[in-house]
Amino acid sequence: MGAYLDEKDKTREFEAIALPHLDAAYNLARWLTRNDQNAEDLVQNAYLRAFRFFDGFRGDDARAWLMTIVRNTYFSSLRGERQDHVAYDEELHGQDGASLEATSNVSANDPEHAAGVRDTRREVNAALERLPPAFREAIVLKEMHDMTYKEIAEIAGVPLGTVMSRLARARKMLGELLG
Repeated sequence: MGAYLDEKDKTREFEAIALPHLDAAYNLARWLTRNDQNAEDLVQNAYLRAFRFFDGFRGDDARAWLMTIVRNTYFSSLRGERQDHVAYDEELHGQDGASLEATSNVSANDPEHAAGVRDTRREVNAALERLPPAFREAIVLKEMHDMTYKEIAEIAGVPLGTVMSRLARARKMLGELLG
């Protein structure tokens, strides 16, 4: 019976630490897989792995720890099978409306401005889709999740200089694509 309580406590602790980062994990998974269903599967598998290895979590940065697991789960799955990739469109996936209003108060009162912002988002998302995965991953973690260079380096398992280089190159490539 003691083992049951320990498992129950582990579950509660895991939920308290991991669930607040579920949206961030899904967002990263969505950008990596470029497909809603695959992203959901990826997050589910990553959270199962995280729970299985939760005893090894040392309480540092739960978000970075979970993002690393999402990333590693994704790249492990690529070794096993090729996934179908579908273009990602913010408006179709529910984030466009809320973030449009946050972008500008004018948007709510000016449909033309809102349409322009939506078109710009589509162009940026299309350009992001064209970036190689390592560059797309770095820019998504930095610009969408506001992670530090150090956190990105830990998640990607690369030196800090590599993160800085990838971000610079990703920004340059985006500039050229959006030119």
